[in-house]
Amino acid sequence: MLAPPRGGRAVRAGRVSLRVGGRSVGLVLAALGLLVLVVAVDLSRGSAQLGLGEVFSVLAGGGDRGARFVVTELRLPRTSTAVAVGALLGLSGALLQAFARNPLASPDVLGVDRGAAAGAVVVILAATAAPSLAGPLAAVGVPLAAGLGAMGTAVLIYVLAWRHGVHGTRLVLVGIGIAAALQGLISWMLIGARLEWAAQAVRFLSGSLSGRGWEQVAQAGVALAVLLPLAVVLGHRLDALVLGDDTARALGVPLQRSQLAVLVVSVAAAAAAVVASGPVGFVALLVPQVALRLAGRAARGRPPVLASAALGAVLVVLADCVGRTSLGLDVLFTLPNEVPVGVVTSIVGAPYLMWLLVRRARERTV
Repeated sequence: MLAPPRGGRAVRAGRVSLRVGGRSVGLVLAALGLLVLVVAVDLSRGSAQLGLGEVFSVLAGGGDRGARFVVTELRLPRTSTAVAVGALLGLSGALLQAFARNPLASPDVLGVDRGAAAGAVVVILAATAAPSLAGPLAAVGVPLAAGLGAMGTAVLIYVLAWRHGVHGTRLVLVGIGIAAALQGLISWMLIGARLEWAAQAVRFLSGSLSGRGWEQVAQAGVALAVLLPLAVVLGHRLDALVLGDDTARALGVPLQRSQLAVLVVSVAAAAAAVVASGPVGFVALLVPQVALRLAGRAARGRPPVLASAALGAVLVVLADCVGRTSLGLDVLFTLPNEVPVGVVTSIVGAPYLMWLLVRRARERTV
């Protein structure tokens, strides 16, 4: 059983009580400071190189006309979308891993993002086939279809994994199977579609931030503004859920309602991220575990929500900066002008997943 938390200060707002630890606050502040730095670096890099001083000057309302145009019109919408997408994915992964009590639980491993992508691909193919409906479908149909696809997938996984409760390992195994089935469904739709229709969907499925504007920033930002406070409020229930179902019931936590609330918020965050950028893999898997290890005992045995959101934003902005600029590697290798952010995060996250699987296998044999 986990040791009770030490230190910190209790903060009450009506019936909600939260305990804030000094180390947790320090981690969040450090992650936000790092986020500001990587955002400035991302805004400074590109075909028009800018100094960090120029970037901060523009963000503060100054700078010359050319620098303002490059930063605010060309780069800031994309970088802001990266921040929101990374925060949503970090938030989703932290909630799912606490819900399942398993570090392998994440929207991409369980197939939740595949469900959102499948719904979005159906609408994208329909919009491409019927150009007269492209505007309404893009504005309303894609977010709605992604949300329904993600929620439907989550419900299916939950029902199939239920055996007098939800065990983390069973949830992960069922999710992997559902993810494989959904990937097959997406491939079947793309094979049956016309080449120009499939090309639109493939660009979406690559997890790219290319061409993202203030519309995507608004969509992802509103989702983050709604879901992040809900996740923080659910924090005290997460502390009980990670101790096990029986312990949570003994502490007076309404188990089924709490699990449902955590699942809904997590799935909604994953769906909002998919709508803004397409599927971006491994962020929701990797970031919560990094935040958990950095927080130490202050995390109380589950990934901290705020720190996971901030570190998720850092990772996606860095990955997009690498993919957008190739960090000069195009001098040594033949690379495309831009590598989708989902490809970069997969390159980083896949070795971590293999290491995590090997470590858990060793723990079971000890």
